[in-house]
Amino acid sequence: MKKLTMMLMACLLMSGAFAQSSPGAATAARVQTLRGVDIDGPEAPSDNFRNERDARALPRDFVQQPPLIPHTIKGYNITKNFNKCLDCHAWSRTADSGAPRVSITHFRTRGGTELSNVSPLRYFCTQCHVPQTDAQPLVGNSFKPAAGMR
Repeated sequence: MKKLTMMLMACLLMSGAFAQSSPGAATAARVQTLRGVDIDGPEAPSDNFRNERDARALPRDFVQQPPLIPHTIKGYNITKNFNKCLDCHAWSRTADSGAPRVSITHFRTRGGTELSNVSPLRYFCTQCHVPQTDAQPLVGNSFKPAAGMR
């Protein structure tokens, strides 16, 4: 028992000494993006853009592009047991809400089987659909949409 206690004490002392002598110890609490911007600083991601509130949906730029979400989704809860998006976009609710229906493709499994509910592969909406923002491009872009899309 004494050996175990002594070993634990030695480990604690060594870890404390290592943490104080490591070069990044003073800045360990700061979190930065890959480009070196402090997440808690004045250029925090939440300050870089503003989510659109109930805007008209922007047109798509390529054939299989998931539609952008034309409203804020702050506070929306999507868990394995509950999906806030389906409160308005479920087929049974669109008549009352006026929201577009979930696409029929969201009811198919990977093997092509039709389901009565949204497929688990398509259940977490924000994996593909993102809210519209007023964000400016971070880098230049020369992309031109296909002629048939406009």
